[in-house]
Amino acid sequence: MKITRRDLLRTSAGLAIGAAGADLLRGVPAFAQDEMTFTPEDGAELRVLRWSKFVQGDEDLWNENTAKFIEATGVQVRLEAESWEDIRPKAAVAANVGSGPDIIFGWFDDPHQYPEKLVPLTDLAEYLGNKYGGWYDAPKRYGTRDGEWIGLPFGAAGAAMVYRKSWVNEAGFETFPTDMVGVLECAKKLQANGHPLGMALGHAVGDGNSWTHTILWGFGGKMVDDDNNVVINSPETIAALEYVKELYQYFIPGTLSWLDSNNNKAFLAGELGATNNGISVYYAAKKSEDATVQAIVEDIHHVSMPVGPVGTPTELHLITQGMLFRYSKYPNAAKEYLRFMFEKPQYEAWQNASLGYVAHPVDAYKDNAVWHDDPKAVPYRDCVKNMLYNGYSGALGYSSAAAMADYIVVDMLASVCSGDVTPQDAAAAAEKRANRFYRV
Repeated sequence: MKITRRDLLRTSAGLAIGAAGADLLRGVPAFAQDEMTFTPEDGAELRVLRWSKFVQGDEDLWNENTAKFIEATGVQVRLEAESWEDIRPKAAVAANVGSGPDIIFGWFDDPHQYPEKLVPLTDLAEYLGNKYGGWYDAPKRYGTRDGEWIGLPFGAAGAAMVYRKSWVNEAGFETFPTDMVGVLECAKKLQANGHPLGMALGHAVGDGNSWTHTILWGFGGKMVDDDNNVVINSPETIAALEYVKELYQYFIPGTLSWLDSNNNKAFLAGELGATNNGISVYYAAKKSEDATVQAIVEDIHHVSMPVGPVGTPTELHLITQGMLFRYSKYPNAAKEYLRFMFEKPQYEAWQNASLGYVAHPVDAYKDNAVWHDDPKAVPYRDCVKNMLYNGYSGALGYSSAAAMADYIVVDMLASVCSGDVTPQDAAAAAEKRANRFYRV
């Protein structure tokens, strides 16, 4: 049965999508001669698992680009989606049992938990890096192990402070502050005016990790030092915890259980003066058919995550990587799919459709149209360029990936905010947990 592009776009994630046989594709133009391509295996078909959408344009263009790939190659593709929190365990199970999707788009340094189970992507990654202005530092760290690329970073769902400008102005600030002292002062006034902050303190893989790490590092705290020695129980960490304990007084109730969708809903419902988030809140407001939500579009603004006492940006953003598993029967087809989706005609259209929801990992894409068409997207443009990496400032590997998956930093801050423990006890508990993963 012939499946057209229109058929694909009507098919939900998880259903098979395909194309006509190779005998019907002989008229499709070949790729440009100066491009690296991988010749798919005969009869190749792929399963691709990625995270569920937060903005509709992301999914629509990913599906449309997949349709273009199918038309060009004849390779059948089945797209599947899981919630953000479920991607990591699904990938781990696939790696352990040796069966599952050919490609999984995971988080952070997940490939470093099972590098021996992954097909090296060095040839592809070096080609793309050379063609598109070079990889930024953090994605290169995430993607490589011992000089070999084990994952292909596609970018990060960048985090910024999303705020209601009129309410911040009412609190006495021209814009939401970009330093942590100013954030605390603004939070007090917003809360007094009935417009509190709200940031996730549950196991939110994106929002929870991003703001808690930004504050920890902003005060000079970190999980491990350059030699992978656990140093989280430090005066700098305790200072960060004291800060968060005070800041939490001005939060909306309930954030201790928030996941990645909770702050989006609360913000659009008019319950928050500010939160940390991707551009998905603004995107949803622009696309909403609810007149109440539409009315706040012009009032939604963004600024970069705040800088702490260390004086430089210490941001963490939710990077996603394509992982190709060794059990795949069609590694060439999978590499070709990754290459095709990363090339500018597909990548730029994907970024544009999702309003820059995923910030790029290579320098050439800083000039993509999305960063010029809407000024409110600009604070997200350099997220990946400026970000630190999970496990900073040690080495990426099983330890850093496992510690992140265990939510040590998020739980440490949450325990202080809940009032269950003192900052000193929280830092000591985090140290004990971290040592389980960083044992020599």
